[in-house]
Amino acid sequence: MIILESEQAIWAFVGQCARSQPITIDQAMIDGFAGLTGDHQWIHVDTARAAVDSPFGGTVAHGLLTLALLPAWYEKAVSIPNQKIGVNYGFDRVRFVRPVPNGASLLGHFTLSRVEEAKLGQIRMTWDAEIFEASAFGQPVLVARWLTQAGH
Repeated sequence: MIILESEQAIWAFVGQCARSQPITIDQAMIDGFAGLTGDHQWIHVDTARAAVDSPFGGTVAHGLLTLALLPAWYEKAVSIPNQKIGVNYGFDRVRFVRPVPNGASLLGHFTLSRVEEAKLGQIRMTWDAEIFEASAFGQPVLVARWLTQAGH
């Protein structure tokens, strides 16, 4: 866990990487996400059919589920305890590089690539996020350029 206690510490962290603890993506999480989004495509929720018909040998997580979990990995990697507010500003890039099989344990790497002044005394941070399978570290399953904004 990286703790950035001041705006100066955030600026000094540019170019460095914080790493999270893993989160396991299980079928209950996949099914819950399908229920929230209405995406009940069989490759995600039909374990019997996916075992036979899927090229992956079983169900896989929605790419958007992996993306939605970025804040959970981030909170296991980075703490900015003195910020008054932190918000998502958006994404400049998102790629779902590899499928995430049911039961995969994933961890996040967050490299702070840029910090800039934003309106109302806030700063905007650009994080290059990569999510990896903990047991098959190598090519990421997701890469994203994620923009957040914080006020002190």
